[in-house]
Amino acid sequence: MKQNHLRSVFTGLIVLSAQWCFAAAATRPARVVESATEPKPRDEKWVARHEGFVKIAKEGSVDLLFLGDSITDGWRSRGKVIWNETFAPMRAANFGIGGDRTQHVLWRIQNGELEGIKPKLAVLMIGTNNLGGNGNEQIVAGITAIIREIQKRTPQTKILLLGIFPRAASADNPARGRIKAINEQIAKLDDGGKTIRYMDIGGKFLAEDGTLSKDIMPDFLHPNEKGYKIWADAIVGRVKEMMQ
Repeated sequence: MKQNHLRSVFTGLIVLSAQWCFAAAATRPARVVESATEPKPRDEKWVARHEGFVKIAKEGSVDLLFLGDSITDGWRSRGKVIWNETFAPMRAANFGIGGDRTQHVLWRIQNGELEGIKPKLAVLMIGTNNLGGNGNEQIVAGITAIIREIQKRTPQTKILLLGIFPRAASADNPARGRIKAINEQIAKLDDGGKTIRYMDIGGKFLAEDGTLSKDIMPDFLHPNEKGYKIWADAIVGRVKEMMQ
């Protein structure tokens, strides 16, 4: 009996230890693959898309610029109708590329995407793809570096900095906590709207209990048309205000 009891206790400790390790792993980033602040290009296909943006920039005529990853890129597909109705008339350009992290956007800015244009406003939302390879502080530093680079290259451009959108279905998913912590830090970049205004519209995608519905983000990360409508409605007033 005593031996069975000890075996039971030992097994319980192993289970608890495994659960603790799993929880710890879920709340910390994976092994750092790339620096979030060191500008870096990607593959040839990616460079070709970047060169397309450089061409658009050289042609000028951009008053409103969206910068980001696949969520911004999605305005071309799932959000196309809403984009054409809401932002296209403002002489808007979409420089979003799926899979981008802060270091990739930083490289793009440093390599021609702001040459030839002086947007009245840049809408920036980036960082979710860094969650798997960088710590929170590194991601905040990467977002900050992008903002400073925009200010350096086109100082008259105002920046609407969006908080990273929520991801994962449940409110208690570890990614939610990390996103909340990162957003709290980048919110401090807001200077009262003089040059930077921070907006966190993430709550508009969530139910009252904090869950994220497939009806808005089918994969719990990328908005569908309904999600892009929510996004547009949430920021269009601020966009018009900042572009005046």
